Amino acid sequence: MRRYIRHPSDIPIDFQVDESEPRVVRRMRDVSAGGLCFTADRPMQKGARIRINIPLLRCAEDSPPDMTESFKAEGIVAWCRKEGENYAIGVQFADQSTQFGLRMVEQVCHIEHYRYDVLQEEGRVLSSEEAAREWVERYAAEFPR
Repeated sequence: MRRYIRHPSDIPIDFQVDESEPRVVRRMRDVSAGGLCFTADRPMQKGARIRINIPLLRCAEDSPPDMTESFKAEGIVAWCRKEGENYAIGVQFADQSTQFGLRMVEQVCHIEHYRYDVLQEEGRVLSSEEAAREWVERYAAEFPR
C-alpha cells in the first residue's frame, strides 16, 4: 500500500546526477510528500544521489512571470522502470524539511492546474496569485494531510 498520495503534475523540473554532467530539463509526472517521479531518456541506478530543481512560477498581478525562485533538494533514486523509449524515475526524499517543501510544490501543482482549468472551462484568465487565493478558498481544507 502506498504511504503517500500521488498528485499528477506536469511542471518543469531539472536534475543532475553527476556534477560533471549538464542539468537535464524534463517534466514531473507526479509528486507526493515522500518524493516525485519524472521521465528520463536514460536509466538511473537505484540508490544514486540526484539533485532536483523545480522552478516556482510567481506572478505579481501586472507583471510577467518570475521563475527565479525554485525548490532545490537532494534525493535518492528509489526506482527506475523502462517505459517504451524512456525511463520512469522515482526519487525519494527522507529529510523532513525537504518533505515540507515538496508539499508546497504539490500545492503549486494543484493551483497551476486550477488556473488552467478555469481558463479552459470558464474563459477566465487568472494570475498565479488570483488562482492561489481561489484555490485556497475552495480546496485547501480538502488537501490531504
